[in-house]
Amino acid sequence: MEGTFWEHLEELRGCIIRALVVMMLFGVIAFCLKEPLFDVVLAPSKSDFVTYQILGTTPFSIHLMNTGLTEQFMIHLKTSLYAGLLLASPYVLYQLFRFVSPALYDNERRYAVVIVSSAYVMFILGTLVDYFLIFPLTVKFLGTYQVSPDVSNMLTIQSYTDTLISMSLVIGLVFELPVVSWLLARMKVLRSSMMMNYRKHAIVAILILAAIITPTTDAFTMFVVALPIWLLYEASIGIVKLVEGRA
Repeated sequence: MEGTFWEHLEELRGCIIRALVVMMLFGVIAFCLKEPLFDVVLAPSKSDFVTYQILGTTPFSIHLMNTGLTEQFMIHLKTSLYAGLLLASPYVLYQLFRFVSPALYDNERRYAVVIVSSAYVMFILGTLVDYFLIFPLTVKFLGTYQVSPDVSNMLTIQSYTDTLISMSLVIGLVFELPVVSWLLARMKVLRSSMMMNYRKHAIVAILILAAIITPTTDAFTMFVVALPIWLLYEASIGIVKLVEGRA
Protein backbone atom coordinates (compact mmCIF):
# COMPACT_ATOMS: atom_id res chain seq x y z
CA MET A 1 0.00 0.00 0.00
CA GLU A 2 1.45 3.33 -1.13
CA GLY A 3 1.34 6.26 1.27
CA THR A 4 3.39 8.67 3.29
CA PHE A 5 4.74 7.98 6.76
CA TRP A 6 2.11 10.26 8.29
CA GLU A 7 -0.71 8.51 6.41
CA HIS A 8 0.47 5.14 7.76
CA LEU A 9 0.79 6.63 11.23
CA GLU A 10 -2.75 7.98 11.02
CA GLU A 11 -4.03 4.56 9.93
CA LEU A 12 -2.20 2.90 12.84
CA ARG A 13 -3.70 5.43 15.23
CA GLY A 14 -7.16 4.62 13.91
CA CYS A 15 -6.59 0.87 14.36
CA ILE A 16 -5.38 1.37 17.93
CA ILE A 17 -8.31 3.63 18.81
CA ARG A 18 -10.87 1.19 17.37
CA ALA A 19 -9.25 -1.72 19.23
CA LEU A 20 -9.22 0.22 22.53
CA VAL A 21 -12.84 1.28 22.10
CA VAL A 22 -13.99 -2.31 21.55
CA MET A 23 -11.85 -3.54 24.46
CA MET A 24 -13.30 -0.86 26.76
CA LEU A 25 -16.82 -1.70 25.56
CA PHE A 26 -16.37 -5.36 26.49
CA GLY A 27 -14.73 -4.28 29.74
CA VAL A 28 -17.77 -2.12 30.61
CA ILE A 29 -20.10 -5.00 29.80
CA ALA A 30 -18.05 -7.32 32.03
CA PHE A 31 -18.03 -4.65 34.77
CA CYS A 32 -21.84 -4.39 34.63
CA LEU A 33 -22.17 -8.18 34.80
CA LYS A 34 -20.41 -8.34 38.15
CA GLU A 35 -22.17 -11.39 39.57
CA PRO A 36 -21.75 -13.68 36.52
CA LEU A 37 -18.14 -12.48 36.13
CA PHE A 38 -17.14 -13.30 39.69
CA ASP A 39 -19.17 -16.50 39.70
CA VAL A 40 -16.65 -17.62 37.06
CA VAL A 41 -13.61 -16.06 38.77
CA LEU A 42 -14.36 -17.47 42.22
CA ALA A 43 -15.60 -20.91 41.11
CA PRO A 44 -12.19 -22.63 41.59
CA SER A 45 -12.22 -21.57 45.26
CA LYS A 46 -15.23 -23.80 45.95
CA SER A 47 -14.99 -27.55 46.50
CA ASP A 48 -17.92 -28.21 44.13
CA PHE A 49 -15.93 -26.89 41.14
CA VAL A 50 -16.05 -29.32 38.19
CA THR A 51 -12.32 -30.15 38.37
CA TYR A 52 -12.52 -31.21 42.02
CA GLN A 53 -15.58 -33.34 41.30
CA ILE A 54 -13.82 -35.14 38.44
CA LEU A 55 -10.69 -35.75 40.55
CA GLY A 56 -12.76 -36.84 43.54
CA THR A 57 -11.26 -34.20 45.83
CA THR A 58 -12.43 -34.22 49.43
CA PRO A 59 -14.58 -31.20 50.40
CA PHE A 60 -12.63 -28.18 51.61
CA SER A 61 -13.28 -24.57 52.54
CA ILE A 62 -11.33 -21.47 51.46
CA HIS A 63 -12.18 -18.12 53.04
CA LEU A 64 -11.46 -15.06 50.92
CA MET A 65 -11.28 -11.69 52.61
CA ASN A 66 -10.80 -8.02 51.77
CA THR A 67 -8.30 -5.84 53.63
CA GLY A 68 -8.48 -2.47 51.88
CA LEU A 69 -11.15 0.20 51.52
CA THR A 70 -10.87 0.43 47.72
CA GLU A 71 -9.51 -3.05 47.11
CA GLN A 72 -12.72 -4.77 46.02
CA PHE A 73 -13.63 -1.99 43.59
CA MET A 74 -10.14 -2.01 42.05
CA ILE A 75 -10.23 -5.81 41.75
CA HIS A 76 -13.62 -5.55 40.05
CA LEU A 77 -12.22 -2.95 37.66
CA LYS A 78 -9.00 -4.85 36.88
CA THR A 79 -10.78 -8.17 36.37
CA SER A 80 -13.33 -6.52 34.08
CA LEU A 81 -10.56 -4.96 31.98
CA TYR A 82 -8.80 -8.32 31.65
CA ALA A 83 -12.07 -9.98 30.66
CA GLY A 84 -12.65 -7.18 28.15
CA LEU A 85 -9.19 -7.76 26.67
CA LEU A 86 -9.83 -11.50 26.30
CA LEU A 87 -13.23 -10.96 24.70
CA ALA A 88 -11.98 -8.22 22.38
CA SER A 89 -8.73 -9.96 21.44
CA PRO A 90 -10.04 -11.39 18.12
CA TYR A 91 -11.03 -7.90 17.01
CA VAL A 92 -7.72 -6.45 18.25
CA LEU A 93 -5.78 -9.04 16.24
CA TYR A 94 -7.97 -8.34 13.20
CA GLN A 95 -7.19 -4.61 13.41
CA LEU A 96 -3.45 -5.26 13.65
CA PHE A 97 -3.57 -7.69 10.74
CA ARG A 98 -5.66 -5.22 8.73
CA PHE A 99 -2.93 -2.63 9.24
CA VAL A 100 0.06 -4.78 8.22
CA SER A 101 -1.54 -7.00 5.55
CA PRO A 102 -1.33 -4.46 2.67
CA ALA A 103 2.47 -4.54 3.01
CA LEU A 104 2.60 -8.35 2.71
CA TYR A 105 2.76 -10.55 -0.37
CA ASP A 106 -0.04 -13.08 -0.85
CA ASN A 107 2.00 -16.01 0.50
CA GLU A 108 3.22 -13.91 3.44
CA ARG A 109 -0.36 -12.91 4.17
CA ARG A 110 -1.43 -16.56 4.28
CA TYR A 111 1.39 -17.42 6.68
CA ALA A 112 0.51 -14.42 8.83
CA VAL A 113 -3.12 -15.58 9.08
CA VAL A 114 -2.00 -19.07 10.10
CA ILE A 115 0.48 -17.80 12.70
CA VAL A 116 -1.86 -15.24 14.27
CA SER A 117 -4.85 -17.60 14.32
CA SER A 118 -2.83 -20.48 15.74
CA ALA A 119 -1.22 -18.27 18.38
CA TYR A 120 -4.63 -16.99 19.47
CA VAL A 121 -6.18 -20.46 19.65
CA MET A 122 -3.24 -21.83 21.64
CA PHE A 123 -3.30 -18.90 24.07
CA ILE A 124 -7.02 -19.38 24.72
CA LEU A 125 -6.47 -23.13 25.11
CA GLY A 126 -3.70 -22.46 27.62
CA THR A 127 -5.96 -20.08 29.53
CA LEU A 128 -8.67 -22.75 29.71
CA VAL A 129 -6.18 -25.41 30.85
CA ASP A 130 -5.02 -23.06 33.59
CA TYR A 131 -8.57 -22.23 34.71
CA PHE A 132 -9.86 -25.80 34.73
CA LEU A 133 -6.72 -27.67 35.82
CA ILE A 134 -3.60 -25.85 36.95
CA PHE A 135 -5.10 -22.96 38.92
CA PRO A 136 -7.66 -25.11 40.81
CA LEU A 137 -4.93 -27.53 41.89
CA THR A 138 -2.80 -24.59 43.03
CA VAL A 139 -5.70 -23.07 44.97
CA LYS A 140 -6.56 -26.38 46.57
CA PHE A 141 -3.03 -27.00 47.79
CA LEU A 142 -1.94 -23.52 48.83
CA GLY A 143 -5.36 -22.46 50.09
CA THR A 144 -5.65 -25.42 52.46
CA TYR A 145 -1.98 -25.84 53.41
CA GLN A 146 -1.32 -25.33 57.13
CA VAL A 147 1.87 -25.52 59.15
CA SER A 148 -0.31 -26.14 62.21
CA PRO A 149 -4.02 -26.76 62.86
CA ASP A 150 -3.87 -23.72 65.13
CA VAL A 151 -3.10 -21.44 62.16
CA SER A 152 -6.04 -20.88 59.83
CA ASN A 153 -5.80 -19.50 56.30
CA MET A 154 -7.47 -16.21 55.41
CA LEU A 155 -6.62 -15.44 51.79
CA THR A 156 -7.10 -11.97 50.33
CA ILE A 157 -9.20 -11.54 47.23
CA GLN A 158 -6.32 -9.46 45.82
CA SER A 159 -3.91 -12.39 46.08
CA TYR A 160 -6.47 -14.77 44.56
CA THR A 161 -7.31 -12.68 41.50
CA ASP A 162 -3.70 -11.61 40.89
CA THR A 163 -2.62 -15.26 40.91
CA LEU A 164 -5.43 -16.27 38.54
CA ILE A 165 -4.65 -13.52 36.03
CA SER A 166 -0.87 -13.95 36.16
CA MET A 167 -1.05 -17.74 35.85
CA SER A 168 -3.47 -17.44 32.93
CA LEU A 169 -0.97 -15.23 31.13
CA VAL A 170 1.97 -17.54 31.91
CA ILE A 171 0.22 -20.74 30.84
CA GLY A 172 -1.19 -19.00 27.77
CA LEU A 173 2.37 -18.07 26.76
CA VAL A 174 3.65 -21.59 27.48
CA PHE A 175 1.04 -22.94 25.07
CA GLU A 176 2.61 -20.88 22.28
CA LEU A 177 5.43 -23.46 22.13
CA PRO A 178 4.09 -25.31 19.04
CA VAL A 179 3.56 -22.04 17.16
CA VAL A 180 7.05 -20.78 18.03
CA SER A 181 8.54 -24.16 17.08
CA TRP A 182 6.78 -24.05 13.70
CA LEU A 183 8.03 -20.54 13.05
CA LEU A 184 11.63 -21.40 14.04
CA ALA A 185 11.50 -24.52 11.88
CA ARG A 186 10.35 -22.43 8.92
CA MET A 187 13.34 -20.17 9.55
CA LYS A 188 15.60 -23.28 9.69
CA VAL A 189 16.72 -22.36 13.20
CA LEU A 190 15.15 -25.38 14.93
CA ARG A 191 15.35 -29.03 13.88
CA SER A 192 13.48 -32.06 15.16
CA SER A 193 16.73 -33.98 15.71
CA MET A 194 17.86 -31.25 18.11
CA MET A 195 14.59 -31.41 20.04
CA MET A 196 14.77 -35.20 20.29
CA ASN A 197 18.42 -35.15 21.39
CA TYR A 198 17.53 -32.73 24.17
CA ARG A 199 14.28 -34.48 25.12
CA LYS A 200 15.61 -35.59 28.53
CA HIS A 201 16.78 -32.06 29.29
CA ALA A 202 13.38 -30.74 28.21
CA ILE A 203 11.57 -33.17 30.52
CA VAL A 204 13.66 -32.01 33.48
CA ALA A 205 12.93 -28.38 32.58
CA ILE A 206 9.21 -29.17 32.28
CA LEU A 207 9.17 -30.81 35.72
CA ILE A 208 10.93 -27.79 37.22
CA LEU A 209 8.41 -25.48 35.54
CA ALA A 210 5.53 -27.62 36.82
CA ALA A 211 6.98 -27.48 40.33
CA ILE A 212 7.19 -23.69 40.12
CA ILE A 213 3.65 -23.31 38.78
CA THR A 214 2.18 -25.62 41.42
CA PRO A 215 4.52 -25.72 44.44
CA THR A 216 3.25 -28.97 45.89
CA THR A 217 4.82 -32.13 47.24
CA ASP A 218 2.01 -34.16 45.66
CA ALA A 219 3.59 -36.11 42.79
CA PHE A 220 0.21 -36.70 41.14
CA THR A 221 -0.57 -32.98 41.00
CA MET A 222 2.86 -32.23 39.59
CA PHE A 223 2.36 -34.92 36.94
CA VAL A 224 -1.03 -33.52 35.96
CA VAL A 225 0.51 -30.07 35.49
CA ALA A 226 3.60 -31.34 33.63
CA LEU A 227 1.67 -33.67 31.31
CA PRO A 228 0.09 -31.03 29.02
CA ILE A 229 3.40 -29.15 28.77
CA TRP A 230 5.23 -32.37 27.82
CA LEU A 231 2.52 -33.15 25.24
CA LEU A 232 3.06 -29.68 23.80
CA TYR A 233 6.78 -30.43 23.46
CA GLU A 234 6.12 -33.75 21.72
CA ALA A 235 3.56 -32.09 19.45
CA SER A 236 6.15 -29.44 18.63
CA ILE A 237 8.59 -32.17 17.54
CA GLY A 238 5.94 -33.55 15.20
CA ILE A 239 5.23 -30.08 13.80
CA VAL A 240 8.94 -29.45 13.16
CA LYS A 241 9.19 -32.83 11.38
CA LEU A 242 6.29 -31.86 9.11
CA VAL A 243 8.00 -28.59 8.25
CA GLU A 244 11.23 -30.43 7.47
CA GLY A 245 9.37 -32.92 5.29
CA ARG A 246 7.91 -30.13 3.17
CA ALA A 247 11.19 -28.26 2.83
